[in-house]
Amino acid sequence: MGKLVVLNHPLIDHKMALIRDKNTSTKTFRETVGEIGALITYEITKDLETVEIEVETPIQKTICRQLKKQLVIVPILRAGLGMVNGIHDMVPSAKIGHIGLYRDEKSLEPVSYYAKFPTDILDGVVLVVDPMLATGGSATAAITELKNRGAKDVRFVGLVGCPEGVKRLQMDHPDVPIYLAALDEKLNEVGYIIPGLGDAGDRLFGTK
Repeated sequence: MGKLVVLNHPLIDHKMALIRDKNTSTKTFRETVGEIGALITYEITKDLETVEIEVETPIQKTICRQLKKQLVIVPILRAGLGMVNGIHDMVPSAKIGHIGLYRDEKSLEPVSYYAKFPTDILDGVVLVVDPMLATGGSATAAITELKNRGAKDVRFVGLVGCPEGVKRLQMDHPDVPIYLAALDEKLNEVGYIIPGLGDAGDRLFGTK
């Protein structure tokens, strides 16, 4: 079974309260999602491999460490875009791919309409980013697409998940670690996380 990490940090909890609040403005919601993305980057990258390099300080040469593998951020469009800047601010050298999926409102299953990735997915560390892990269908489909393109080291990064989505992703991709800022109670009858934070895409872009 894949590793599940639910982050426990006062700043993340504080900012999660802001984005859960239905009265939070689109601007504040979007900014806060990015800030949470930056905060969780410390957790999702703490086991990345590094290599030694020699650098010259103003005083003398010394040995430092840098990331061994290229980091690739792959947001699931469109809601995943909200987390990209925060993660990218922490790792400016990261490459960015995109995968477009939408959920069929009757079957609740994902339908793919776009996928473009840098070649670095072959040897790099790939972060699949989506604020919500609800049914798990979109995350599973995105990761399957990446694996079909040759990605080997893939991690899922979200804000809010639920047991149903976690179980689906762990069953379909047991090798993929899951990182969440919060694990909520369950899905409701129309596939929304309870208590959740509503439709992350609509709240990010002011479309509802």
